[in-house]
Amino acid sequence: MSRRHFPFVCEGARLAATLDETRDDRAPGETGLLIVTGGNEVRGGAWNGQARFAARIAEAGFPVLRFDRRGTGDSEGSNGEFRSSGPDMAAALAAFRQECPQLTRVVGLGNCDAAAALMLAGGAGLDALVLSNPWTIDDAEEAAPAAVVRDHYRRRLADPAAIRRLLTGQIPIGKLIRSLLSALRPSPKAPAGLAAEIAAGLAPFKGPVRFLIAGRDRTGLAFVAKWDKADKRIHTCPGASHSYVEPEAQDWLVEQVLDVLRA
Repeated sequence: MSRRHFPFVCEGARLAATLDETRDDRAPGETGLLIVTGGNEVRGGAWNGQARFAARIAEAGFPVLRFDRRGTGDSEGSNGEFRSSGPDMAAALAAFRQECPQLTRVVGLGNCDAAAALMLAGGAGLDALVLSNPWTIDDAEEAAPAAVVRDHYRRRLADPAAIRRLLTGQIPIGKLIRSLLSALRPSPKAPAGLAAEIAAGLAPFKGPVRFLIAGRDRTGLAFVAKWDKADKRIHTCPGASHSYVEPEAQDWLVEQVLDVLRA
């Protein structure tokens, strides 16, 4: 497996990219993976986790491109966050195809608001999408969906330490009552706000889509609460946290992505 770094240009700004690939002229990878980072995360990922993930995918025979969008990491420009990242993704895809001219198919992977960005961009010119824990929370003050609150308290009631804190008065009773009342709210019948925006953005996309949900992540659970529960494209890893840091969750994530790449 080889790894090299190179720059590309997006609207006059110089962006940093990293390409991982297996050098085998007898069987060059014709399907590649473009990783879109979420939040202000750099292309290496937290504790270099994204770099390790990319290496595993490349070792399976699929080139992987990671990049820092404008205003993050090693890239120039102003950080407009996920809603303004459409040009960044388009420029990264063009650079990927230029660096790997053998590519006939490129799959996009995004976690959190990177998944939302891919949806808002209608797939950003990619051939297939893996959308992990899509961001649907309109602002920091938004109340957690009732399904998320119910899941939280289901876990807390199974924790003896949490029950002891409740019985000894360490948990404010007023806050607990407000949370329990919010858990009784019915789930919305149709997406609204950002959830409706990303649904509308994704609707015209004709390629395969797979949603990945970390079962212990508030963002992923919030997405599911606002989405069609019968959507068969949703795959859940019950014990995973937001970035799939658990070893078994990392293996699950790799297999899910390889399954889409091999399709």
